[in-house]
Amino acid sequence: MFPEITVTDLGEKLKSEEEFILLDVRELSELEQAKLTDSRLQVTPMSRLGQEGVNALSEAVQSQQIPVYILCHHGSRSMQVTGWLLQQGYKNVFNVRGGLMNMRAKSMLP
Repeated sequence: MFPEITVTDLGEKLKSEEEFILLDVRELSELEQAKLTDSRLQVTPMSRLGQEGVNALSEAVQSQQIPVYILCHHGSRSMQVTGWLLQQGYKNVFNVRGGLMNMRAKSMLP
């Protein structure tokens, strides 16, 4: 079982000033389907992670100093990336359960 956060809890965090990184691992072509706007959002497609490994991640993610909440469209790819990062030794990473579709279903997205 991977560490997870619910979309409801993420929604509360997005309203706060809490420091974290929201890592969107969707492909660039998918970003228009559901948009999130937050200064803590970083986009690193899963395909890029597959090609470049952890080098594709920003310095802020690589530093492992603050929590990283990983999301995708449905929560499947983000779960894979969360598991992969845990295997790489990351400790403060969390899958966003259900992804953006779950956020939309709970009326958390426009």
